[in-house]
Amino acid sequence: MYKRYLITSALPYANGPVHIGHLAGVYIPADIYSRYLRLKGCEVVFIGGSDEHGVPITIKARRLGVSPQDVVDKYHNLMKDSFQRLGITFDIYSRTTSAIHHETASAFFKKLYDDGKFIEQTSEQFYDDEAQQFLADRYIVGVCPKCGFERAYGDQCESCGGALSPNELINPKSTISGSAPVLRETLHWYLPLDRYQDFLENWILNGHREWKTNVYGQCKSWLDQGLQPRAVSRDLFWGVPVPLEGAEGKVLYVWFDAPIGYISNTKELLPDTWERWWKDPETKLVHFIGKDNIVFHCIVFPAMLKAHGDFILPDNVPANEFLNLEGKKISTTENWAVWLHEYLDELPGKEDVLRYVLCANAPETKDNDFTWKDFQTRNNSELVAILGNFVNRAMVLTQKYFSGKVPAINGLTDYDREVIAEIPVIGKEFENSIETFKFREALKKAMDLSRLGNKYLADTEPWKIAGTDMNRVSTILNISLQICANLSIILEPFLPFSMKKLRAMLNIDAVATEWDKFGNVNLLAEGHQLAAPSLLFEKIGDETIETQINKLEVTKRSNASTVSDTVPQKETVQFDDFEKTDIRIVTVVAAERVPKTDKLLKLTVDTGIDTRTIVSGIAEYYKPEDITGKQVCVLINLAPRKIKGIESQGMILMAKDSSGKMCTLQPSEAMDNGSVIS
Repeated sequence: MYKRYLITSALPYANGPVHIGHLAGVYIPADIYSRYLRLKGCEVVFIGGSDEHGVPITIKARRLGVSPQDVVDKYHNLMKDSFQRLGITFDIYSRTTSAIHHETASAFFKKLYDDGKFIEQTSEQFYDDEAQQFLADRYIVGVCPKCGFERAYGDQCESCGGALSPNELINPKSTISGSAPVLRETLHWYLPLDRYQDFLENWILNGHREWKTNVYGQCKSWLDQGLQPRAVSRDLFWGVPVPLEGAEGKVLYVWFDAPIGYISNTKELLPDTWERWWKDPETKLVHFIGKDNIVFHCIVFPAMLKAHGDFILPDNVPANEFLNLEGKKISTTENWAVWLHEYLDELPGKEDVLRYVLCANAPETKDNDFTWKDFQTRNNSELVAILGNFVNRAMVLTQKYFSGKVPAINGLTDYDREVIAEIPVIGKEFENSIETFKFREALKKAMDLSRLGNKYLADTEPWKIAGTDMNRVSTILNISLQICANLSIILEPFLPFSMKKLRAMLNIDAVATEWDKFGNVNLLAEGHQLAAPSLLFEKIGDETIETQINKLEVTKRSNASTVSDTVPQKETVQFDDFEKTDIRIVTVVAAERVPKTDKLLKLTVDTGIDTRTIVSGIAEYYKPEDITGKQVCVLINLAPRKIKGIESQGMILMAKDSSGKMCTLQPSEAMDNGSVIS
């Protein structure tokens, strides 16, 4: 039995706001678990904070013309405020740019370095001579060797989705200066994960078979492939500086730096007692994360803690899968998301509705989908029609027949006893579900109590016997009110705002809702005065849902002050440079798919000069028969290159909107092939 519980939730990256995918995957489950443990009287610390280092933040800052600190300050404050408004009960929500985090991360690195736990290795990386700095993968763009996309990044092509390395790019360029980078040697420190292979295999595969299957399976896959050394430092100006002489211009890699944030945030919260939470084996450490972070929290961070030697290891890592939106993957770049701060502004008072729907639809073992229609249905058919309806009927009938005072029990029927006996059974099933991280199942069990109450009132129909048997009515309403009081306990972790409202109507305080009281049918004493009843939930109309659906369909790219950035203007070019381009009107005379690809079309075009072949990544937007016969704009003097073994002689010009949709540029009326665009 553990004395205390240390709960961490993945540190959200501070280059954008929080969306519903983050909430369903990490923060709502972590808050439910923390609230439940507190209800049980456990000693709990719930750690949150922003992850504020890394290349994407520097890229965003460069695009906006501000400092990285400006970017992280904006989003840290926005996320912290949004979490608070949703009722996420962090004991601390700090950040990795804090002084205490820099000190903690530096000391962690230095201990491993002094203990000889790293290996040093020199490698060649791309360097920008003009900017005089090494380039992270995201600062390098070029032609994708897989699909021909012109601005693929050094780590991934965002057109075909293929993983890349900078060395694979055709004609790589620095996004900082526009010049071609050169390879230069650089020294870095690596954590030799292979040395911890045996330890991790035994600790995870033998010692934690109880972990969720998606977590256990991903860990096994990584271990089966064999672990390799991983760099803990990189050449960058933004981050925790490597605390060694001669390491100027190098920082701790964000994957190494960020999880140490859990420790530094605990130190900030509890400067005198933090070690009890991180070094005492009687502390249970649980990480709540999404599936993209499984390897870091189950393999890499435990290896770091093991290498350090002083820290406990996580007892469980109940990672969730991904939540899609209206059948499509959530995309921050396309603004295809429901942003928490916007939801809270646009649907005030509906915090618990979002918490409920995201838990009921949580992607616990596989990816799941959020739709606004399901959101409406669950609110109207479950929160309003089941939970809210039962509470309202019990309260209103008590007000009507007993002036709002809890009536007496006047004998029990066998049916009454069956209903009463079912309450602790639901509680035991609920406990088992929530303590094994099955929060969807736990929520269903909790709602089963309101279903039990609804059925009880429907079966007994006290309003029909009020004129002839008030003793029976008194018993029925007493039992119904006791169920309401029990609901205020079991639903507290899920619907904290609504349960606070219910307790106010029942005229009881939070002390009366401790978990050890659950199952008690004497929570409300005879004669206890209730407050005036009011609706716990209200129906959500079609117009509200249509507004949200229409907003999604527009998928406008917001300005820099909200959720995304307008694509910035590229670097200024001289007129002589522009004059070198030869863009003409051509006609596509034939088109076919490139075998074994999803994105590529092989186009035969008449340029007015000749007939040539162009390979273009437009198969997602045009079928061969749709593009054949169209006149389009083509850069015809682009140097030929081979894509999938086909020589491509030119590039079709495309426009891309904020939703990611692309289309060809066409003349407004028919033109001669070869007409020059100038």
